[in-house]
Amino acid sequence: MSDVLTRPQEGETVGGIAADRLRSIIERVERLEEERKAIAGDIKEIFSEAKGAGFDVRTIKAILKLRRLEPAQVEEAETLLDIYKRALGM
Repeated sequence: MSDVLTRPQEGETVGGIAADRLRSIIERVERLEEERKAIAGDIKEIFSEAKGAGFDVRTIKAILKLRRLEPAQVEEAETLLDIYKRALGM
C-alpha cells in the first residue's frame, strides 16, 4: 500500500503517466488561475472607478461585449435588437 502513496522520482512514469509532465501542467494551470484572480480583482477596481466617476457599468460592459465582435456581428445584433423592440412596441 505504501507504493501507492510514495511520490514518484524525477522522470518516473506511473501507470503510463509521466509524473513530472503532469505535475508541470497542473502547476502551470494553478499559476494561471491565481493570475486570473488577480486580474479579475483589477477589473473590479476599474469598474468601481468608472461607477465613482458617474459612468454606468452595465453600459460599459455592453460596449466591451460589442467591441469583441466583428462589425458584421455588431450590425446584426443591433438590427435584431431594433426588430425585437419594435415587435414589443418599445
